Amino acid sequence: MLAIFLKTLPFFALIFCGYIAARTRFFPAEAARIITKFVFYFALSAMLFRLAATLPLEDLWQPQFLMAYALASAILYVLVMAVARVRGVSWSEAGFEAHSAVIGNVGFLGLPMFVSMFGPSAAAPIMMGLIIDLVVFGSVIVILVEISQGTGRGPGAFQTAISGLLKNPMIMAVVAGLIWSVAGIPWTAPLDEFTQILGAAATPGALFAIGCSLASQTAGQRVGTALWLTVIKLFAHPAIVAVFVLFVFDVAPFVAAIAICAAAMPTAGNVFILAQHYGIGAYRVSATILISTVLSILTVTAVIGLVGLSPS
Repeated sequence: MLAIFLKTLPFFALIFCGYIAARTRFFPAEAARIITKFVFYFALSAMLFRLAATLPLEDLWQPQFLMAYALASAILYVLVMAVARVRGVSWSEAGFEAHSAVIGNVGFLGLPMFVSMFGPSAAAPIMMGLIIDLVVFGSVIVILVEISQGTGRGPGAFQTAISGLLKNPMIMAVVAGLIWSVAGIPWTAPLDEFTQILGAAATPGALFAIGCSLASQTAGQRVGTALWLTVIKLFAHPAIVAVFVLFVFDVAPFVAAIAICAAAMPTAGNVFILAQHYGIGAYRVSATILISTVLSILTVTAVIGLVGLSPS
């Protein structure tokens, strides 16, 4: 377990560097936003495009994995929403609590970390999990909020969700890579070198950007709710995914292990962006992101050790 912790520690050290840079204002808020935009639109998208275009299609299309991960996450999503409704919060607030408990930092943290630690073979299940988070649950939360606030009715709410997906560079990078692969377009050496160089900036850039974003998060309000959601995200989510990938569906052992680790990621920063955009529960989401990210330094190490993965 110590060896795994020492392997994960540099990734969290990069996050800490970003946090200190932003917290001390050595990196002002505008600089932090620029780094995040560079990673989001260029570095991480280049990594995703390259992986989608070069990985075997059978690795990227695994129905057993997709059903296991989606169903496990959906069950937890509904349960968290139900608990929130029992507490008397609105449908939209309940949706954001569920989103905080299920949507992990798979893109900015999970993908670069696990590809670096376990090689390119870890990319396919991470990308499949990312697509489920962004396409399925990303659409659910937007539709739920639009309808509950009365700003979107029927087709209008769906149109808003689809528009958001089409504007997401990570989704578009994966789609473009898959089209490239299916069409059999030659993968030339200059293109390979270009995407490799640009994609190499994704790991340090994404982790540094996470740290910068954490500097603006606060745990001053809604700590009780944030702790509850953190426990669900870091413990219940990987546990229920483990049940589905190991016992309910026939998922290959390595893919199942990566799926469990992906579910153990702390709450994603884009949940806060959405909450802030709609003005719904931003404080509790912010606190959940901060607490879950700090605790994940230990919990992610524990989960990797429990599933039996060995860093290369």
